[in-house]
Amino acid sequence: MASILALRLRQVLVLCLLALFAASIAADGGWTQKHEAGRCAIRGHCGKKSLFGKQLPCPDNDLAEEPEVDVRIKLVDICGDKWAEGPVCCRDDQLSALSSNLKIAESLISACPACKANFFDLFCTFTCSPDQSLFLNVSKTQETSAGKTIVTEIDYLVSKSYGSGFYDSCKDVKNSATNGYAMDLIGGGAKNYTAFLKFLGDEKPLFGSPFQMNFPRPKGFRHDGMDAYDEKPKRCNDGDERYRCSCVDCPAVCPELPEVAETRKCHVGLLPCLSFSVILIYSVLLLALGGGVTFHAWQKHSQRKHETLRLLQDPSPSDDEDEGDVVHGAGMLDRPQKYYYLNTVCDAAFTRIAKACARFPGITISISMLAVGLLSLGWINFAVETNPIRLWVSPTSAAAQEKTFFDSNFGPFYRAQQAFLVNDTAPEGPGPVLSYDTLAWWFDVESRVQRLISMKEGVMFEDVCFKPTGGACVVQSLTGYFRGDFGRLNPSTWEDKLRACTERPVDCLPNFQQPLRKEMILGGLEVNGDVLDAQALIVTWVVNNHPEGTREERRAMDWEESLKSSLIAVQAEAEERGLRLSFSTEISLEQELNKSTNTDAKIVVLSYVIMFIYASLALGSTTVTVRTLMGNPANVLVQSKFSLGMIGIVIVLMSVSASVGLFSAAGIKVTLIIAEVIPFLVLAVGVDNIFLIVHEFERVNLSHPDAEIEDRVARALGRMGPSILLSATTETVAFALGAFVGMPAVRNFAVYAAGAVLINALLQVTMFVSFLALNQRRAENSRADCFPCVVVRSADAVSGVGPHSNAFDGEEEGGVQKFIRKSYAPTLLRKNVKISIVVGFLGVFTAGLALIPGIALGLDQRIAIPSDSYLISYFNDLDAYFDTGPPVYFVTRQLNVTERKHQQQLCGRFTTCDSFSLANVLESERKRPEISYISAPAASWIDDYFHWLNPALDQCCIEESKVCFEERDPAWNITLYGMPQGQEFIHYLEKWIKAPTGSDCPIAGKAPYSNALVIDAEDETILASHFRTSHVPLRSQSDFIEAYASARRISGSIREHTGVDVFPYSKFYIFFDQYASIAKLTATLLGSAVGIIFLITSVLLGSVRTGLAVTATVVMIVVDVMGTMAVAQVSLNAVSLVNLVICVGIGVEFCAHIARAFMFPSRHMMERARNKFRGKDVRAWTSLVNVGGSVFSGITITKLLGVCVLAFTRSKIFEIYYFRIWLALVFFAASHALVFLPVVLSLVGGEGYTDPETDGGLQEDLAARRYRALIPDDEYDSDEYYSTIS
Repeated sequence: MASILALRLRQVLVLCLLALFAASIAADGGWTQKHEAGRCAIRGHCGKKSLFGKQLPCPDNDLAEEPEVDVRIKLVDICGDKWAEGPVCCRDDQLSALSSNLKIAESLISACPACKANFFDLFCTFTCSPDQSLFLNVSKTQETSAGKTIVTEIDYLVSKSYGSGFYDSCKDVKNSATNGYAMDLIGGGAKNYTAFLKFLGDEKPLFGSPFQMNFPRPKGFRHDGMDAYDEKPKRCNDGDERYRCSCVDCPAVCPELPEVAETRKCHVGLLPCLSFSVILIYSVLLLALGGGVTFHAWQKHSQRKHETLRLLQDPSPSDDEDEGDVVHGAGMLDRPQKYYYLNTVCDAAFTRIAKACARFPGITISISMLAVGLLSLGWINFAVETNPIRLWVSPTSAAAQEKTFFDSNFGPFYRAQQAFLVNDTAPEGPGPVLSYDTLAWWFDVESRVQRLISMKEGVMFEDVCFKPTGGACVVQSLTGYFRGDFGRLNPSTWEDKLRACTERPVDCLPNFQQPLRKEMILGGLEVNGDVLDAQALIVTWVVNNHPEGTREERRAMDWEESLKSSLIAVQAEAEERGLRLSFSTEISLEQELNKSTNTDAKIVVLSYVIMFIYASLALGSTTVTVRTLMGNPANVLVQSKFSLGMIGIVIVLMSVSASVGLFSAAGIKVTLIIAEVIPFLVLAVGVDNIFLIVHEFERVNLSHPDAEIEDRVARALGRMGPSILLSATTETVAFALGAFVGMPAVRNFAVYAAGAVLINALLQVTMFVSFLALNQRRAENSRADCFPCVVVRSADAVSGVGPHSNAFDGEEEGGVQKFIRKSYAPTLLRKNVKISIVVGFLGVFTAGLALIPGIALGLDQRIAIPSDSYLISYFNDLDAYFDTGPPVYFVTRQLNVTERKHQQQLCGRFTTCDSFSLANVLESERKRPEISYISAPAASWIDDYFHWLNPALDQCCIEESKVCFEERDPAWNITLYGMPQGQEFIHYLEKWIKAPTGSDCPIAGKAPYSNALVIDAEDETILASHFRTSHVPLRSQSDFIEAYASARRISGSIREHTGVDVFPYSKFYIFFDQYASIAKLTATLLGSAVGIIFLITSVLLGSVRTGLAVTATVVMIVVDVMGTMAVAQVSLNAVSLVNLVICVGIGVEFCAHIARAFMFPSRHMMERARNKFRGKDVRAWTSLVNVGGSVFSGITITKLLGVCVLAFTRSKIFEIYYFRIWLALVFFAASHALVFLPVVLSLVGGEGYTDPETDGGLQEDLAARRYRALIPDDEYDSDEYYSTIS
């Protein structure tokens, strides 16, 4: 019994010891009991966790062993010469699995030898190190079905210096295939070394580690005998050239790019230098003027004091005093005595033309209508250019030619359809958009889009989509993380799944096998960085593009039209869910632009109708007054000129029609700017001329009532014809200068405007003159206006002398003209008023100059479309939520890359690549995005192609069942020498470009580069290729402009250093090319126009000083308008440039007639001044009284009415670029012409000339014909009235 009891006790003791041993294992944290040098932790393979799993290692804490010879060879072949001797802890089956796994990573990181060496070292050490137990600890195991123990979890202890060094060597390695970083694929986009190691160690049975590998931090991990692995990792800029990486993968070895000479704007404090300078100059002049006035006042006071003293001492005047001064002081008029030959010739010519047209009105009208009709036949070829590219970019410009080259070689840029689903409808503001219910609904929406069939062509998305791999369509959406299958969206785990996918996109590849970056599919992440709090869901459907006009393009557009209709319906569904959907299709913008034009057309037509009606009524008011209406209402029917006004308007329309027909026949297309602006411009010029002719004709009727009608018409046109010639010539030539501009929108406008203004002037001095004569015959025969067959017998006679005559009725003078004569002009010409006006207007001019630097460049798309367009919310969401910049391509042309030197000019991942090669420069520029606007690493096809040939990547290039370059001499190497050239280069390149991209070989060329190369196998060269990268997010017009300028600078730098013909291309570049030169173009165009104005006005007016005064006034008008642009936030672009050219033309129209009336004053009008003015003042007064009323009522009021109507447009582009500019134009042009110019002419104007039409017997004739009738009151005789003028 004792023996049995003793046996039982021993059994219990053994069981207790076994239990204690098991407990100690558990307490020790794993199966690795001994941690010492020369001892293993794992060895060999013991089985799988599941049927489809990978082989897992066996726990083994025994000593390391010497391997067999073949195992040693394999180990050295995989892990390097470091393992050529000594015991190891691995076996052949482990090395086979290690080799397979390392080759997958090698295809991604082989371009950087340091990263590759560290990556291989980490896993070779893990697998085979004889000192495994020092840094490895098996923490979990599992029994297989065969009864073997396999390792399922292990701790791998590495030092911080090793881990961070390993991460630093790999963090910048690029993966050209995805145009991203290799870290996105091998490290899940890790931002530090702990996240990198965690990604490497996380169990991923299908792709990655087959068991859980933990990388605890050494400070937080306590285990007896263990010590962190702490080898010195290779650096990407390692001193050993064998491990040194290229610039593309290692910023530390990049060449230092020269600093960019920033286009810094000169500032003095907060003010631009120009603004500071003009303000300073104006202030100095103002102080000088103030000092001069003060000195003059003091001097005058002293002089008066001295004269008073003399008078007291010597009341009798001296015999030496010049009595002529007394006479002059009394007010002798300074009448012009000279004739100007050119004016005399023009006067005579217009007199003869008018007499002929008035004498033969039927023939003149018929010929004019026939000529206009023949010119209008060109409407047969009428075509409107709506393509923005052909509107804003010259076909001979570099941008247009580069786009043509890109499209012809790589195909037109793909068509993007994009939608934003946003949660911002709640009163409390934006909130998270993602929820399970929302995603369930959105999966259904995308499914409907996939099944959508277009209405006309019957195509589906599958038929028109972009397929880079030839299989799946590209849809950039959150649903891609779940392969577009709602069944994969688990209600309880979808949030974790989404977070994991956004952190490691490579683990959640969509059907088209390209990683989805979270910035592309989610917006509003900057709130707290959590993807579940994203405020916007972004979806992009990518459609293939095709050449314009092809059937394929029509099919794509038809599907897009159906998509638009579908998404409009989805908007209502989103609203029901408390969400908001905004979207845009490729066809949306052009459709909305056309819609904007149709909307504007009604407002524009209404504006013109109001101007037409006013002009017609205002012309009649020259003879129809309240007095005539009260005296005999029947006079209204006869004296009205409504029909004559309508004829004038019809002539304006005829001139526009003839101009359009003429240039349409010449093949010059009409633009929307022309359709909207030319009638406005010609109407401004035409109506003013009509008023001038009619008003002058009425004066002639008063002064020569008994002359024949054709003689009176001839006298009127003889006087006003040269004035019309002056304005028409300057405007036509100024506009014609625009024909030499490369920008089609500006060039076509200039051509049509010049033609319309010229034809309008010709019709006015011929056809309108004939109608004027006919109208006068009608009135003198007492026939009703508009109904000439009806005789109004009760009306007073229009001409002649008798009891019923009203020819000399004092009220014949219009109210505006009377106000100018009696009040406005005398007040304006006071000395103190003159000074105030000059100072004030120069002050406004100074402000305009100071504000010019504040004019921005660009044209926001939101302005060009109707204010109620569905695209407005889309563009707002695009700015607010889309945190990705547009792609940009650097394109090479006609470069024989089969030659080594050209290979080195392009590549970036080999040691012999040029320091300033294309790839190296792009990478260096990427590192300074604030200057370069480049954010993404460039996809370098040549680097990926050469790495594809690396025999270490034995799943990539295979030819005849053999790995390419495996036995090549010289072998594949990082120095490029031994790489293929000539025909061999083309041979392998064609294989690479067709090789499918997949997990076995992610650098194969089919997916990323199938459209990136144009190979000429016959001539063994590359006709074209591109290197793809992307811009930083571009939010404003200035960002787009600067990004384009930066891309130009970068390509120029590459061309300078390498000689390679390279240019940048992005889809938006073509629209922003104009801004590279628009400031210079504006200055050149306006400067040339101003020069022409000065030349023509000086010649036709016979005075350089007057020509200079007119030119300076026009410059001041334009500068003031430009200053208003800065204040009113009107940016400079082709539309505003056209309007600035119009400002020059309208400014001349306002000023020319005043200036000519000053240089060639009406003699009988000067007589009315009654010798109360002296010198130039009398001519300034005469010019205002003579034509001021016509300028005010004929052009100012007409334009003001028309412009004010534009304030009611729904189109932002009309409200900003037409209403604001034109309103400023009318105000500044009228004020300068009617206020500033007369004052300046009275101060510095040239010497006047006698006008032939007002000379020779007129004074005697007026005296004989009750001259006093022209002076109905005594105001002219009042000395007190003029006492303050001088």
